[in-house]
Amino acid sequence: MGALDGKHITIRPPVGSGSYYFNYKHSFSVVLLALVDSDYKFIYVDIGCNGRVSDGGVFRNSSLYAAMQTNALDFPSPEVLDEPDKLLPYVIVADDAFPLSENLMKPYASRNQTKEQRIFNYRLSRACRTVENAFGILANRFRVFLSPIALEPAKVEKVVLASCVLHNYLRERSASRAIFTPPGYMDVEDETAHYGN
Repeated sequence: MGALDGKHITIRPPVGSGSYYFNYKHSFSVVLLALVDSDYKFIYVDIGCNGRVSDGGVFRNSSLYAAMQTNALDFPSPEVLDEPDKLLPYVIVADDAFPLSENLMKPYASRNQTKEQRIFNYRLSRACRTVENAFGILANRFRVFLSPIALEPAKVEKVVLASCVLHNYLRERSASRAIFTPPGYMDVEDETAHYGN
């Protein structure tokens, strides 16, 4: 259904905010939680939670989490892929900061993995790259994200939301698509990529 992750949008600390926006990267930020489709377009964003909160915490306080808990997203019914008796649900892919659920897939824990689990984690991380690539495109095309934004958090939220909307618009327009995201702008797998023993 999409790839989910959070991105810290670096800001100048608001006057009197103390350490409220201070994050583990030792900067001040608000968090952009985003669900991205396979075409690097944002299909859900939650902006503005202070940078002290983890990605998992931002997710648990989001409308996306609430909608998933009440089945309001109307996920398609599970379908058979290979084995005729095995139904597989539609899922959102994410990293290990997010909670595992029926419709949210995360990697196996890093300790004592089998070969199959390592391969699964590798392939899951490849699927999660779409959201990381979307963040990279956003930051490189809207250069305001390359340094701390000197606005109050409510205005930062509007700048981020406007950037996400413009990003989607430019991804959809065939004339601007090649200019907005030229070849080589995103991570890709080539024929030499393989998973080792």
